[in-house]
Amino acid sequence: MATAFWSVNVIQHPRCERPSIASRKPSSAFLGSTLKLRFNPPSRSNFGFSETLRKSSPISAISDVFEEKKQKSASSSSSLLITKEEGLEVYEDMVLGRCFEDMCAQMYYRGKMFGFVHLYNGQEAVSTGFIKLLKKEDCVVSTYRDHVHALSKGVPAREVMSELFGKTTGCCRGQGGSMHMFSKEHNVLGGFAFIGEGIPVATGAAFTSKYRKEALNEADCDHVTLAFFGDGTCNNGQFYECLNMAALWKLPIVFVVENNLWAIGMSHLRSTSDPEIWKKGPAFGMPGVHVDGMDVLKVREVAKEAIGRARRGEGPTLVECETYRFRGHSLADPDELRDPTEKAHYAARDPITALKKYMIENNLAKEGEFKAIDKKIDEIVEDSVEFADESPQPSRSQLLENVFADPKGFGIGPDGRYRCEDPKFTEGTAHV
Repeated sequence: MATAFWSVNVIQHPRCERPSIASRKPSSAFLGSTLKLRFNPPSRSNFGFSETLRKSSPISAISDVFEEKKQKSASSSSSLLITKEEGLEVYEDMVLGRCFEDMCAQMYYRGKMFGFVHLYNGQEAVSTGFIKLLKKEDCVVSTYRDHVHALSKGVPAREVMSELFGKTTGCCRGQGGSMHMFSKEHNVLGGFAFIGEGIPVATGAAFTSKYRKEALNEADCDHVTLAFFGDGTCNNGQFYECLNMAALWKLPIVFVVENNLWAIGMSHLRSTSDPEIWKKGPAFGMPGVHVDGMDVLKVREVAKEAIGRARRGEGPTLVECETYRFRGHSLADPDELRDPTEKAHYAARDPITALKKYMIENNLAKEGEFKAIDKKIDEIVEDSVEFADESPQPSRSQLLENVFADPKGFGIGPDGRYRCEDPKFTEGTAHV
C-alpha cells in the first residue's frame, strides 16, 4: 500500500539568526513550510526500508501532499476533508479540552488544585487529530500537559477533574494529580513530570503489542501506541535511543512531537542546532513528517497515515506537529518572555475557530449545532467540578499504597496497620 510518508534528504538552507517565529524571512507561519519534501514509497527490503533512503532526491512539503490529496478527492463525489459526523465529533472533543482547561485555571486560582498545572489551550488539534483515530485497545503516553490527552482517550471529565482536586474519585484515586493522569481501562499509560520519561514506556508498550502478535501468535493484536512529547524533549538521549529501537524492531508506535516552540521560557530556535525535528526520523530509517499542528484536518490526514502504517506492521513514524500554547508554561508562569506579536499571530489561528469556519463554509453544520455542543460541554465541565468538589479526600492509610511491590515490607507495621496511621508518623519519630 502506497504511503505518503517516505522522505529522505532535505534541502539545506543557510543558517541565520532567527530572533522569533514572527520575524522570520521569508514570512511563514511554520518552520517547515519553506522546505520542499517529497514522500515516495521505496521498494521494501528485508529491513522494512530501502537503500533509496540514503540517496538524494527532490522533495515536497507536507502541505503539498495535503493539497494533492485534496485535488485527487475533488474528482470523486465529494472533495470534503471530513464528514459531518466526524467534524462534529472532532469539534466536540476540542471544545471539551479547551473548556476543561479554562475551568482548571479558575479552580487553580481558587485554591482547589495544588502544585504545578500545565494547560493545553491552543494545542487541541494535535490531541484530537491523533487520539480520536485510535481504538480503545491502543495506548497513549503523555507528558505533564496531559489532561486533554486523557479526555480525548475517553477518560471521563469527572475522573480527570477529581484527580486534579486530589480526590479518591480521580482516575488515580487522587495520588497522581495534574502531571500523572493514568487509566488502565482507557490505556492511558500516564503523564510524566520529567521530559522524555514517557518515551521509553511508550516504546515498551509498542514492543508488547509486537511481541503478543509475533511471539504469542495473537493475530488480532494490531494495537498502536502514541508517544506525545514536546520540542524540548528532542535534545534528550532517551528520544534518540527509542527512535533507534523502534526503527530496528519496526515497532507499532507513532512519536508525536508537540512543538509549541517554547521549552518553558527557552525558544526552540535558540536551543536546538537544527530546529526541524521531523528530519531526525529518516536518520533512523523511519518517515519524518512536519505538519501544521494548528489545523486539525491536516493533523488527521497525517495521523491516519502514521497510525495505519503502525497497524499494518510497517514500523514507526516521527511526526512534528508545530503548534502553540495560548497560556504560559504552567499556571505559575506569568508568560512575559514570548513576543506579544508572536502570541497574537497564533491566537488568530485558533484550531477550534478554524474547524468551525470550515464546516459552516462547506455546509456541514449550522451555527445552532455548534451552540448545542458548546452548551453540552459547559454542562459536562460544570458537573465535573461539582462532582470533584463533593468527592471525599483520600484517607491517610492510602498514602503508602501503590508505592511498594510488597505492601507488608514497609508500609504496614507489626500490628497489621499502616505505619502512616501512627500519630507519630508525621512527626518523623515513627520507627521504620
